[in-house]
Amino acid sequence: MNVLLSIKPKYVNEIVNGNKRYEFRKSVFRKRDNVDRVYIYASAPVKRIVGAFTIKTIMEEHPEELWRICKEFSGISEVEFFDYFRDRDKSYAIEIGMLELFDPIDPKDRIPDFSPPQSFCYTDEPWGCV
Repeated sequence: MNVLLSIKPKYVNEIVNGNKRYEFRKSVFRKRDNVDRVYIYASAPVKRIVGAFTIKTIMEEHPEELWRICKEFSGISEVEFFDYFRDRDKSYAIEIGMLELFDPIDPKDRIPDFSPPQSFCYTDEPWGCV
């Protein structure tokens, strides 16, 4: 099983540059142990699947603790981080393992009615959700 994550292009760039080694989420997929790869869907204006990564670990912490642990390689500012997790007691960080970039895939070329996930979706293929 794989997961397709929607990520803003500015954060995709931070992942590619090595500045962002954690992808932060308010909620995370339930089938964590069964996920082999995470495919990166760069949201608008890119609207392409641009790469994939393996998961080193998934952390669940209070936002203040998660920031303390991850801030050095967060790829985002402290203000952005705490705005994102405002009024949350739980926060998640997916630690990015082996990153693979490839020629961007337009999912609509393969699935005409493709609709990008709001946050994530499960997939057996890098371009469609189940």
